[in-house]
Amino acid sequence: MVADVYLLGLDFGTESARGVRINATTGEQEASHTHAYRHGVMTSALPDGTVLPPAYALQDAADYIEAAEAVLTAIGKGFDVAGIGLGFTASTPLPARADGTPLSALHPSEPHAFVKLWKHAAAQPYADIFNARGGAYLKNFGGRLSGEWMLAKAAQIEAEAPAIWKQADRFIEAGDWLVWQLTGIEARSLDFAAYKAQFSNNEGYPSHTVAGLAERLSLPLPVGTAAGLLAPEWQERTGIRGDAVVAVAVIDSHVVLPAVDGIAAGTLVGALGTSAAYLLLGDKARDLPAGIEGVADGAVLPDLACYEAGQAGFGDILAWYIRNFPRAETEAESFRLYGDSAATLAPGQSRLMALDWWSGNRVPFADSSLSGLLIGLNLSTSSTQIYRALLEALCYGARSIFDHLEAGDLPIDRVILTSGLSRRNPLLLQIMADVLGREIEVPDIANPTAVGAAIHGAVAAGVVTDFATGATRFGARRFDRFRPDPAAVETYAALYQQYRQLAADDQLRRSMRALGSAGGFPNGSSEPPRYASHPASPEREVDQAHP
Repeated sequence: MVADVYLLGLDFGTESARGVRINATTGEQEASHTHAYRHGVMTSALPDGTVLPPAYALQDAADYIEAAEAVLTAIGKGFDVAGIGLGFTASTPLPARADGTPLSALHPSEPHAFVKLWKHAAAQPYADIFNARGGAYLKNFGGRLSGEWMLAKAAQIEAEAPAIWKQADRFIEAGDWLVWQLTGIEARSLDFAAYKAQFSNNEGYPSHTVAGLAERLSLPLPVGTAAGLLAPEWQERTGIRGDAVVAVAVIDSHVVLPAVDGIAAGTLVGALGTSAAYLLLGDKARDLPAGIEGVADGAVLPDLACYEAGQAGFGDILAWYIRNFPRAETEAESFRLYGDSAATLAPGQSRLMALDWWSGNRVPFADSSLSGLLIGLNLSTSSTQIYRALLEALCYGARSIFDHLEAGDLPIDRVILTSGLSRRNPLLLQIMADVLGREIEVPDIANPTAVGAAIHGAVAAGVVTDFATGATRFGARRFDRFRPDPAAVETYAALYQQYRQLAADDQLRRSMRALGSAGGFPNGSSEPPRYASHPASPEREVDQAHP
């Protein structure tokens, strides 16, 4: 009798890591485990007490190792594992030595030695500088970088902590770094490289943007590629048996696609979590619609273009509200009570309007310095009305993304929404259907992001021949459907116009930036130290000539 073999999928999110074990023969999930990061998201101080400047969001790479060991042991100990896949929130890079040692282990009091989480907004001014200079490398990204991405974060370290930058032999996405730790092989992902570091197969990385960046990067591998085998040390630490192939890492919002049947052109998949990511698949890359974040061919799934857009704040906006204005002792009970009471309100009954920019705006402004807004408050406003307005604002932000995609003549034939909020908040899903005026499908599958990662492991290990086969064998088999209510659609269409007017107000956005820029760069000026005054290299001059 042949023993069963298994697939493991790891999902490294903003606050914790989760893993699943799937039986490769039956396709069933047999176990899952979640492990919270020891230090979470560091926004005020480092573990040793060093105070952080405003707009910082850092993590400790050691937390990822601890989480990986805990999760892999819980779900893999004693099992013969064929493949391991890994999704990771991005862009979340770190500086490291040539042997993979994170600089935070060597410099525990230096903020720039730590992992910069995707929502590290302090790098936005460096992105603004790149955007003002322009360059051909920005063509597939709407002519602009986001402060969330790798290049802006590299620029910040090079400018503000040159000693750290000098010691960094590698600057690497945390997902790629973790694969390196698991296998002993540095294997970067084309997915991270294309969407977060503006890599292209024709031009490579725009390494001239930051002094010394080229030697700190390496060529990426396509998704579904084997990075290497799980190292013997990790087999011993976790109790995993067999020759487990580790796939190259994938952005967490991208890795979910095969788990939810998002494998065909014309399908839009939205991953609703702490933030929200929307991925529209196409048969080939076309010119990027105005306001959309980026597009790449074959970086997310082979032979398909993927247009990416998102909302920088989504579930964390609701969580912020619940934490600050609780109705019960636990967050879960507060969410339930708010949801029940908000469901009694009709569309527009709150008489409030919000902008969903608590963590900045991705579409259409790509500006992490923008902030949230709530208007219409009066002395009769209730906490339930505010909660309902926040739910509606999230849906208006999603509709704005749909509008920008459709304005680029990109067909959206099917809408699939997944991840945590899609299963836990049916009121949000119904409002989304009403605001979009579209049917929404929600896959009935537990841990979809981790399952998607496991499918990547299956492809890399040769357990399945391609992602379509992996989707059929291991992905969702049933979908719930939310259909729009015609009366609500009409009401929300009018309210959405108010949202659009607020979002388009230049003076309002200038006020947000002014309020958020107190202190500016560390030297108190509007320009970063040293960096903005670097003499332009010939390559920079070429880029400036081709905006």
